[in-house]
Amino acid sequence: MRLIFGGDWVTDEAATLDDQLRALHAGAAEVELDGAGIRRLDSTGAWLLLRTKRQLEETGIKVSAFSFPPGYAPLFEALEREPPSHGGPPHLRRPFTDLLERVGRGALEFFHQAYRLLGFLGRVTVETSEAFVRPDRELPWPSFVNQIEETGVTALPIVGLLGFLLGVVLAYQGADQLRRFGAEIFTVNLVGVSMLREVGCLITAIVVAGRSGSAFTAQIGTMKLNQEVDAMQTIGLNTVEILVLPRLLGLVVALPLLTFFANIMGLIGGAVMCYFHLGITVPAFLRQLHDALTLSSWSFWLGLIKAPVFAFLIALVGCFEGLRVEGNAGSVGRQTTRSVVESIFLVIVFDAGFSILFSLLRI
Repeated sequence: MRLIFGGDWVTDEAATLDDQLRALHAGAAEVELDGAGIRRLDSTGAWLLLRTKRQLEETGIKVSAFSFPPGYAPLFEALEREPPSHGGPPHLRRPFTDLLERVGRGALEFFHQAYRLLGFLGRVTVETSEAFVRPDRELPWPSFVNQIEETGVTALPIVGLLGFLLGVVLAYQGADQLRRFGAEIFTVNLVGVSMLREVGCLITAIVVAGRSGSAFTAQIGTMKLNQEVDAMQTIGLNTVEILVLPRLLGLVVALPLLTFFANIMGLIGGAVMCYFHLGITVPAFLRQLHDALTLSSWSFWLGLIKAPVFAFLIALVGCFEGLRVEGNAGSVGRQTTRSVVESIFLVIVFDAGFSILFSLLRI
């Protein structure tokens, strides 16, 4: 039997062609497939032809000849390399056991990720120590200064605006609650202590994680996708020293300065709200703020102490996820999302740890 195919074998005709092919019954032991007369052909039509050929062979019919329009050989070769897909047995829905399986997989992935991140931390620690100890190795100082500018100077507007608005919100909400007890003046204490101890540093770290941490992952991930990282390793360059250390050290320097700036802007926002909402003048605000910080003398320094730790975590996770990019551009997006989520998660976890530690130390 000789089957002659013609016309258009494209996606728009796929449904009709599929019905006709499924209704085909070859009553011969040997079949020739002649598609030389096909006018238009795309991957869908080619797949239908190959499926017909495979189905005939699976039923014991010999396909003695298989021809197609010239010029489409690479398409058929690519499709023939794909293994035939066979639908497996239907998945039985078991809500409870499926939930347990997802929880188990998530927990296992969490511990694997923590283990890989801990290994990367050890590698960065060793490389940083060698860069400062060994005289034959020198840090790329121009890149370090550039990272301070990229992560610090260019972030001043957004950090300052958020700090100012948070100061306004804290003063407004605090005043509404304290007015019930006739203690509006303590709104200054609330704004000052909360901004300096917690809010200023935390919101700055979250903004930097979404801004600079994601940028680290995207930059390094794109370099890895373009095989630039592989080229650097091939010529003997230390990728951690060149790509990771300048970003890490630059952010460790920039984030405390950004935190200080956010604190000042938050206090200014609180002072503005106290003046217009409560009638507290700027000199009165400063006197009350001085008294509040005198009672809690560590408030100013606690946020600045936490800032370098948060910066280290953000840069470490951002560079780590960037070096894990592989495959395609979609991997860059996935790893960038993971970088932001993991950075913010670690920042909040460590902030809670710091709060407990400072409470135990009574500072």
